[in-house]
Amino acid sequence: MKQLTIVVKPFRAEAVLRAIADLGVTACSVREAKGYGRQKGYLDRYRGSEYSTAYLPKVEITVWATDEQATALNETVPKVARTGRIGDGKVFVVPLAWSEPLMF
Repeated sequence: MKQLTIVVKPFRAEAVLRAIADLGVTACSVREAKGYGRQKGYLDRYRGSEYSTAYLPKVEITVWATDEQATALNETVPKVARTGRIGDGKVFVVPLAWSEPLMF
């Protein structure tokens, strides 16, 4: 088992989620996030004055998948999420130690 944390631009999130579903992954977690990297933020205008916004909106998708699904996701997701500009996102893959679920 592996955990994939996928961070993408908000307007690419739906396409990434469709690709995840097409690969047979049945469950994931989606969160709104803010990120800072090489994009260095942007200038925004509010009521006539400009101000700098350092953190940009992102979507963080967490997926738990088998090793085979994780390999397929790691190849497919960057292709789907890529726009060719800085800030396209990242895919982090972490191995998981699996045990029997606890019953409460």
